[in-house]
Amino acid sequence: MQQKGAIQIIEWEDLDKRKFYSLGVLMTLGTRATVYPASLIRTRLQVQKGKALYSGTVDAFCKILRAEGVRGLYRGFMVNTFTLVSGQAYITTYELARRHVSRHSSSNTLKSVVAGGAASLVAQTITVPIDVVSQHLMMQGQGEHSGRFKAKPKMMLAAAAKRRLTFGQTRDISVQIFAADGFRGFYRGYVASLLTYIPNSALWWPFYHFYAEQLSVMAPSECPHLILQALAGPMAAATASTITNPMDVVRARVQVEGRSSVVDTFKQLLAEEGVGAMTKGLSARIISSTPTSVLIVVGYETLKRLSLRDELVQSRRW
Repeated sequence: MQQKGAIQIIEWEDLDKRKFYSLGVLMTLGTRATVYPASLIRTRLQVQKGKALYSGTVDAFCKILRAEGVRGLYRGFMVNTFTLVSGQAYITTYELARRHVSRHSSSNTLKSVVAGGAASLVAQTITVPIDVVSQHLMMQGQGEHSGRFKAKPKMMLAAAAKRRLTFGQTRDISVQIFAADGFRGFYRGYVASLLTYIPNSALWWPFYHFYAEQLSVMAPSECPHLILQALAGPMAAATASTITNPMDVVRARVQVEGRSSVVDTFKQLLAEEGVGAMTKGLSARIISSTPTSVLIVVGYETLKRLSLRDELVQSRRW
């Protein structure tokens, strides 16, 4: 028997798919625009040697804003919006995998772990080439601290410069990557990405459902479920981010510095900067993941409720 006040999960078969996909694109775009500056700061912190340029998240934010303006916080954003495709692939894979696992097991934890991992595998296969380019764009504007590839300076009229700012640099970086490493260059760090994001995704979903269930037990029965889920999201994100951050640091180094070995990169980090290097960018990652999780949870759970088939609308509590 379902516990009184327990949060009922909306499954794939409950949804009107047309509403689900059309609203999902808008939700994903809004979320990415909100948290992108924190992702940029995290990347720069993880790639820098020691504290060569920034002493921490707040220092990085202030220095980037002062030296590069608001535009500096959104370097590579236009390219990164192409990950909307991977976002939709992630959602679809997650829901379909949950449905498949439910045929063999009723355990929500098992469904969440398997579906979260599978969704991340599919999404990262699409996302990594976009990330490789956008991360190099994130590093522009740092002078000698920039990444392996640098956009070529262009002498253009102001109006033309504005039009070509993002995609001109994107072309420069993409051409340099292909010239240096071929097509494989766009998948540099793919293994490291999988080792980072598959565990992160596989951990986030079960922790999210666990925290939501525990909060539903402690909260008054009249408390809106959406509030409990909005609290559970960042709790799950902080937990998963802390566990997987060491691999995220290695991933960023591999992709931006052009390294080929995950193991060698990990060893070099430990040798040069000690165990503390494994926490690099963690605060920025948590700062990024907290609003991301709130937005994703509120947006995703609202999206699913708005996408419910008409005959089920009255059966789900907000």
